[in-house]
Amino acid sequence: MMLLNDLTQRLQADDPEEKRIVTGVSWQQYEALIADLGDSSGYRVAYLDEVLEIVSPSRRHERGKTRIGGLLELFFLETDTEYFPKGSTTFRKEDNQAGGEPDESYCIGTEKDFPDLAIEVVVTSGGINRLELYWRLGVREVWFWQNENFSVYYLREETPAQFQQTFGYERIERSEILPNLDINLLAECLLNCHPLAAAKEFRQRLRSQLDRA
Repeated sequence: MMLLNDLTQRLQADDPEEKRIVTGVSWQQYEALIADLGDSSGYRVAYLDEVLEIVSPSRRHERGKTRIGGLLELFFLETDTEYFPKGSTTFRKEDNQAGGEPDESYCIGTEKDFPDLAIEVVVTSGGINRLELYWRLGVREVWFWQNENFSVYYLREETPAQFQQTFGYERIERSEILPNLDINLLAECLLNCHPLAAAKEFRQRLRSQLDRA
């Protein structure tokens, strides 16, 4: 635990997005760190098979996740989609030795213990494989926002066979959790550097699509 305490103290975010990896961490140490950091922590913590990853997100990272969440809430409202936001809740399964905190996450239709959709804003590469992590947590769909584009993955196989390299997830062009969402429209509006104008454009174009449907 001394190592983890020292690591926490050294994460001062001098780097716009600092990432630290520690190996040989037990599940009990991971849970103790989560409890120590508390709900108000600005860190993102992930755990997989005794590997601990702690990230101090950059402003660009936090801006991206907040804007994605804002536009998705507009989509839910305009399409009358029942949703339950989970945000960056810590999800964990001790039996699978996996725990993580998505940037944004949602249950669709009904509230559940684990989200249907997890969203990751990728600023720095490396670290714990998020598809393996979410496969172990049983998350049905995962989005990555990276280099101004979305990559969307849907869980096809609980026991990976055909999609071994992606841990049972198939990369798809449109969301299966939200089939009426134009993911390209969402990405295009996120490129607008003015959040209010982006939200207005997204809502207007979404309404036009719904009127034509």
